[in-house]
Amino acid sequence: MFLSKLTINVRSREFRRDYANVHDMHRTIMSAYPNVTGDTPARLEHKILWRLDATQTGYTQYIQSHTVPDWRKLPAGHLMTPAEVRPLQPVLNAIAAGRKFSFRLLANPTWSTHAGQGRNVHRRFAHRKPEAQIEWLIGRGERHGFVIPTTRRGEPDVAPSPVPTLTGQKKDQGKITVEPVRFDGHLIVTDTEAFTDALINGVGPAKAYGCGLISIAPPRLAQ
Repeated sequence: MFLSKLTINVRSREFRRDYANVHDMHRTIMSAYPNVTGDTPARLEHKILWRLDATQTGYTQYIQSHTVPDWRKLPAGHLMTPAEVRPLQPVLNAIAAGRKFSFRLLANPTWSTHAGQGRNVHRRFAHRKPEAQIEWLIGRGERHGFVIPTTRRGEPDVAPSPVPTLTGQKKDQGKITVEPVRFDGHLIVTDTEAFTDALINGVGPAKAYGCGLISIAPPRLAQ
């Protein structure tokens, strides 16, 4: 596994196009990876997850993948500095049951319901209240091998933050709308295998559109 760090040139015409259409951003990222010949979609074949983080001066994009990318295929002027690519194995090696990490996750907390009586179709709705978003994350943790610890005040040690809605248009499939939430906090690993799988394959829906990538680091000191 590899993690790439891209310092985006916000003046790039191609980036401004991608920012306005998250499907175009997905295609730009995929351009750095080889084509696949089987039935498995390329994003899944290469195990690609990505996240766009706002900074004081612009944006930094993180892309995680099983395959080494070739960022030279990006449009000229797309980056402010050369892409940084490093192996993710040291991070994976650090995962162990009982270990505590600080983390960041941009996720798409949703719930679904039947679109109509007797139809095998579901509609997906965004959780917009912070309490519901945290509850969603705690539920995902049960599935993915981690728990959210509590603070000294007895509250879950995680802070959900709203980020701009991601929109776009995919040919023949209509409008794309994703309402992501950024989670920053601490987690404790309960199941090494399940959490490693979550780190590699992501958490929640909309993984092709910038959601699901978990970044972990040593825990921060308590305030």
